[in-house]
Amino acid sequence: MIKTINGGVCAATGFSAAGIHCGIRKNNSKRDLALIVSETPCAAAAVYTANLVKGAPIAVTKENIADGRAQAVICNSGNANTCNADGVEIAQKMCALVEQATGIPAADVVVASTGVIGQPLDITPIANGMNALVADLTTDGSQRAAEGIMTTDTKLKEIAVEFTVGGKTCRMGGIAKGSGMIHPNLATMLVFITTDAAISPELLDRLLKADVQNSFNMVSVDGDTSTNDTVAVLANGMAGNPTITEQGEDCAVFAEALAAVTTYLCRCIAKDGEGATKLLECRVSGAKDKATAKTTAKAVICSSLVKAAMFGSDANWGRVLCAIGYSGADVDVTKIDVKFASAKGEILVCKDGAGVPFSEEIAKQILLQDEIIIDVALNDGNEAAAAFGCDLTYDYVKINGDYRT
Repeated sequence: MIKTINGGVCAATGFSAAGIHCGIRKNNSKRDLALIVSETPCAAAAVYTANLVKGAPIAVTKENIADGRAQAVICNSGNANTCNADGVEIAQKMCALVEQATGIPAADVVVASTGVIGQPLDITPIANGMNALVADLTTDGSQRAAEGIMTTDTKLKEIAVEFTVGGKTCRMGGIAKGSGMIHPNLATMLVFITTDAAISPELLDRLLKADVQNSFNMVSVDGDTSTNDTVAVLANGMAGNPTITEQGEDCAVFAEALAAVTTYLCRCIAKDGEGATKLLECRVSGAKDKATAKTTAKAVICSSLVKAAMFGSDANWGRVLCAIGYSGADVDVTKIDVKFASAKGEILVCKDGAGVPFSEEIAKQILLQDEIIIDVALNDGNEAAAAFGCDLTYDYVKINGDYRT
């Protein structure tokens, strides 16, 4: 049984976190530097953006956790440290600063940055802020760390769960940032997950890579894959369970907990899409195989016309079928049913690939809610998938029209 609890990345035994304003961002009311630390070394795994243009921190993090180990995470917001000649050097200096301030080896630090691309990142404010950052470390610092990694986010993204493996109570927590440039392949923006469960680095890596195929790989806000996307998991084993090293009951429970954390954060990211007013979830059922279900769901979520219709609370189901039709998924259009649903109820708008009479007034009330389900039944098999996104609003253009200046 997976139980939701409080605490975020500090819910797991042995983890503390901090977040401060050090001066990278001009607005001194916004935190721009975050730190997560484990009392003991951790098994570590991460996945990254598929964009060929990658932030310098990714290269450093890959090298640091190549041995499957890490003990801390440092992340700044306000500057992505991407496309900079000295980017790798700056990322390495950030790790070195963690070592100087905490004693944790620089080679055991996950480093990440987020913000504007192509602007040099000055190490000075980070160096000047390290003592204050370390002094801020507490076991209730998850929220401050979550605030420290935000850019255009309007809502803090944090969760923690409790579960049992090997007869021991274990905890897992996560924080995330992500609002725009979200159309990922392997990850989405920045996500840091901690757990006190004991698991081998090799199995943790496999489980994370499998999980993101159904979680972060199924989120799209605007069709742009960011350059700095990273999802990292640290497991310090302080819960005292026998180390999970292979498939089995304990592995299945751990995977379920991981999915609970990642799926929740996916929904948070999608709902907080830049300028968004609604969370969209496309649930596809009755597909002939998993790939078809996923392709169909993402095509609907990614459609600008579907997203615009949802913003306008317009039950324009033809746009849903249109998106499925060009998705490349092998479907029989004459079998497709479509429903729209929300807290206000559900309404069938398409049956066997053709429109059916429905009340526009009732449909409008359903689509006026802030969480909308687009239910697509392919009626051609037993596989299912879900994808997450948001509506497309005027504010998205406003936010991105002056993001850099």
